[in-house]
Amino acid sequence: MVLFPSLCLVLATGAIATGVLTDSHTISETCEVIAAAVSSASAVHYSGPSYEEGIRHWASSSTERARCSFEPGTPSDVGIALQILGKNRVPFAVKGGGHTLNPGFSSTIGVQIVMSRFSEIVYDPESRTVTVGAGVIWDDVYTALEPHGVNVVGGRVSGIGVAGFTLGGGYSWLTNQYGLALDNVESFELVLPDGAVIDVTESSHPDLFFGLRGGYDNFGIVTKFILKTHPQGQIWGGVIIYPEASVDQVIRATADFSANNSDPKAQVIMTTNYAAGNHLVVTILFYDNPDPVPGVFDTFLDIPALIRDIKTRSFLSLVLATSSWPETDSLGIFATVTVTEYSADLIEAAINESIHWGQTLLPFSGVFISYDFSPVMPAALGYSSAPSAWPPTHKDVVMPIVLYFAWISELSDGMMHDGVRQSASTLLDKAVSLGQDVKDAPLYSNCALFDTPLERMYGNNVERLRKIKNHVDPYNVMNLAGGFKF
Repeated sequence: MVLFPSLCLVLATGAIATGVLTDSHTISETCEVIAAAVSSASAVHYSGPSYEEGIRHWASSSTERARCSFEPGTPSDVGIALQILGKNRVPFAVKGGGHTLNPGFSSTIGVQIVMSRFSEIVYDPESRTVTVGAGVIWDDVYTALEPHGVNVVGGRVSGIGVAGFTLGGGYSWLTNQYGLALDNVESFELVLPDGAVIDVTESSHPDLFFGLRGGYDNFGIVTKFILKTHPQGQIWGGVIIYPEASVDQVIRATADFSANNSDPKAQVIMTTNYAAGNHLVVTILFYDNPDPVPGVFDTFLDIPALIRDIKTRSFLSLVLATSSWPETDSLGIFATVTVTEYSADLIEAAINESIHWGQTLLPFSGVFISYDFSPVMPAALGYSSAPSAWPPTHKDVVMPIVLYFAWISELSDGMMHDGVRQSASTLLDKAVSLGQDVKDAPLYSNCALFDTPLERMYGNNVERLRKIKNHVDPYNVMNLAGGFKF
């Protein structure tokens, strides 16, 4: 298994809002009230294996010791809990896959809502859609759909939750062909802060449909998605790990592919990684057909490699070969920079940054420093005609550089956060110096650092999103959870 933690295909939502009661007695009482009020389809845990699994996150720095974990089993039970939490003003968080790295975004010292019982995956061949529960990970969706010869626009590596990935955007191996994950949602089952359960479609609730496509849990808790499916056969691809001597060739190959690829079935992810005193460059190649068009990947395949796992395989096989879960109990954080071009100079700058920060932070328990590039074609983000909360503009293609820093000691938290900020700023300045008009380009919220201003992600959409939020949540119930709040 090859680890790609920098692919921040996050499951999002949750940090403690200001003015929230954190008195332990009040929180404990609230847990008990919820337990007494909900149906037998749900459960509340205070300790033990179910509690530990409920609060567990992708990185230990994203895990908090909640007073209790609540596993709702029905949308109505979610609504009951939201009303109780709102009345008592108790902090809570919503966790699907648990992949968010921002502390407090899907974790809490209050009531941890765990969506694992929403595990439905039902394919409808007539409508060519699949109904997916908010507690599911993409691996399970791919597994369920494979016998039907169809697929969805979802996560690229193993272990990613459906809910946060979709509600925040969702770059996929299929994005060049079908857009982002949020472009492929037909409807959302949403539990509003007042407890009402509604189906949100573009026609039934256009404002909420707009807001949920990139706006996370600001408007309530999503319990179910209905997603478009697309035909899927075998694919070709896999992982290549290159030696240091091949770095310059990988830089040129990535820049060339980014600038010139015109085949929507072809995609590449390139990462520069520093770990344990070693620097490695890794690529994942993907082609949505058993046999790639001749020449599309030659610049990568001609480079001398240390490890090469490229073959015709199932889509699921490729995802399972690239695990996102860390092999050690590490702390971690994401940051991101938006660019319009992955030029050779910019990629080289990121490689230099990975080596610099890897060497600088190694003595302070820095165990893994990674930057990734995932080129998309100019038409990729214009797939859906419906407007969405993110991205706020389709004027230019929005391509993130994703930074991932992992470390062991909590004493290094501040240093790591400062380092990832400095590095992101350096790369942004580099892109601007190369002539890219990206100073105010929208940052990809699924990978944005916890203190990123809303305007840097949502641009001119912020005002509209606030109005939608105030309309459906006048008492700010959803602000009892953390995350990026309107």
